[in-house]
Amino acid sequence: MTTTVAVVTGGSRGIGEAIVRRLTRLGHAVLFTYTSDESGTDHVLAHAADTGANVLALRCDITGTDAPQRIFDAADELGELTVLVNNAGITGPIGPLRTATDDTLSRVIDVNLTATLRLCREVVTRWESRPPREDRSIVNVSSIAARTGAPGEYVWYAATKAGVEALTVGLAREVAGQGIRVNAVSPGTTTTTIHARAGRPDRAAQVGARTPLGRAGAPDDIAAAVEWLTTSDAGYVTGSILDVTGGIR
Repeated sequence: MTTTVAVVTGGSRGIGEAIVRRLTRLGHAVLFTYTSDESGTDHVLAHAADTGANVLALRCDITGTDAPQRIFDAADELGELTVLVNNAGITGPIGPLRTATDDTLSRVIDVNLTATLRLCREVVTRWESRPPREDRSIVNVSSIAARTGAPGEYVWYAATKAGVEALTVGLAREVAGQGIRVNAVSPGTTTTTIHARAGRPDRAAQVGARTPLGRAGAPDDIAAAVEWLTTSDAGYVTGSILDVTGGIR
């Protein structure tokens, strides 16, 4: 039997790490990308070795011109690519729009939206050239910010995630006839290092306390939803945005 392969961008920590672990438990070989987090990458690979999972880390700036080809060529070496999870994302420093530099705006758009578009384009192009399968799935990680707009924090990040959700709906309809499913998971505030990198390490706890469930999400809460969307249990689900927000709408 051919090994199935999942690609996860930004898999060295947080939600991405949890997704990698869940997809390996489903039996996939997993290739994940990372930019600079060597310590986190070593941790993920050590866990994979301990559990016997087939996991490959690829250091790669996903905004690079050659990134899609590099990523999927490496994935093809592991087996039959069936899953793409576009998880990598950045916010830039927290603050109102007037404080955001052009470099911040460009980088956030490039990582969160443009790279996701280009990776989707590449994987769909490759799948279209191959014999059809029923287990091909793209899952994009969005954010509740796409709906709230994140005023005073990072409206530019929110705008990119709204774009990711539009991409999800449109591409799902475009490729449904080829048996490719495209969905998104929209996390609420989740306990990851993204808040500290944006300048507010206490943000997850503060915002989470105001949710109906009274806590921030854990990375595995989000990963569980991603996992489900890749399985045959979600075989009639495409073009959907699955909220995992602790009750926030």
